[in-house]
Amino acid sequence: MPDDPHQLLRALAAGDERSLGTVMAPRPELGLCDPLGQALDRRTKMLVRLAALLAVGASTTSLRWAVEMASTNGAEIGALAGVLLASAPAAGTARVVDAAPRLALALGYDVGLGSWDGA
Repeated sequence: MPDDPHQLLRALAAGDERSLGTVMAPRPELGLCDPLGQALDRRTKMLVRLAALLAVGASTTSLRWAVEMASTNGAEIGALAGVLLASAPAAGTARVVDAAPRLALALGYDVGLGSWDGA
């Protein structure tokens, strides 16, 4: 597994199975993988994970888990909501509209959309 960021990205882009296996393997401590050695602190990793889940349209249950993990690692509600705001331009309007009520439910808020089921 390459320990240089450029080499790691090159290996991942090339589909190197060993590198991909290492990156995708869950870690006992919060399911994290950091082959470059603490490039990000745990709080930041959890916020990035939340952003990725929001971007792919993850379920409310997955978002709740990510919110809990980020909160446990020091992220406050403002930072958790800020993840959606920071990723909005990249994710696009449709994804933001889809993700906002899920994130609200994960944070314990009811956005009052009537028949919306949170799926």
